[in-house]
Amino acid sequence: MSWRARTVAIWVTALAVVFLGGSAVEQWIPGTRLDVATQALTPPAGRVTVEVRNAGGVSGAARGATERLRSIGYDVVRFGNDDSFGLDSSVVLDRVGAGETAAAVARALGITRVETEPDSTLFVDVTVRLGATWSVPGTADEDVNRPGWLARLLERY
Repeated sequence: MSWRARTVAIWVTALAVVFLGGSAVEQWIPGTRLDVATQALTPPAGRVTVEVRNAGGVSGAARGATERLRSIGYDVVRFGNDDSFGLDSSVVLDRVGAGETAAAVARALGITRVETEPDSTLFVDVTVRLGATWSVPGTADEDVNRPGWLARLLERY
């Protein structure tokens, strides 16, 4: 093997080690990636019935919130579109006078606004009205579920 071929082989090997090492650091060292969407939240103590309404008009919002709540342990009995769209910020409505339960649902969805509007005809403990600005926690601006830099690079080729 010539001197030039050996030099090229050394550089290629060194670059491969750097790329693979960087990928390993990014993906395997605790604290370098934060997947908020799958962080364990405290499940409800008993059965908590929830309805999720898409009031912002964003496609798939109610389904995303439903999946998030069900994965934690909430019983989402209904989800779908609200009677009207146009709500910008989301709100969680306490329907049975259990403010802490509604607050826990709000925390699970990253919603800060909780109000009490009792309505025994709905047969649910909590109603979630998702506004246009809501997205599943951990997937909005932070984009924490995005693949590592090496995976993004390899996706191009």
